[in-house]
Amino acid sequence: MLRIYGDSQSGNCYKIKLLLKILSIEHEWIHVDILAGETHTAEFKKMNPNSRIPVLVLNNGSILRESNAILNFLAEGSEFLPQNPYLRAQVLQ
Repeated sequence: MLRIYGDSQSGNCYKIKLLLKILSIEHEWIHVDILAGETHTAEFKKMNPNSRIPVLVLNNGSILRESNAILNFLAEGSEFLPQNPYLRAQVLQ
């Protein structure tokens, strides 16, 4: 199961949470309290040395960081990320 590390109060995390819901993607949401410094722990920095949320951990242990990269990965094959190169570029724009 996909694991998302984030804070639902963060706009970047909210975008991911919303897309996961719209696409009915099963996942585990792991709350990270940025105000309590939880992104600065050694364990978190192994996932993201930049100490930022969100972080996506795939089933095979691979890690994606940064909300736009995560959104593009999750949207692959859906109506939210067109196959047409021009339309896809517009999404990325």
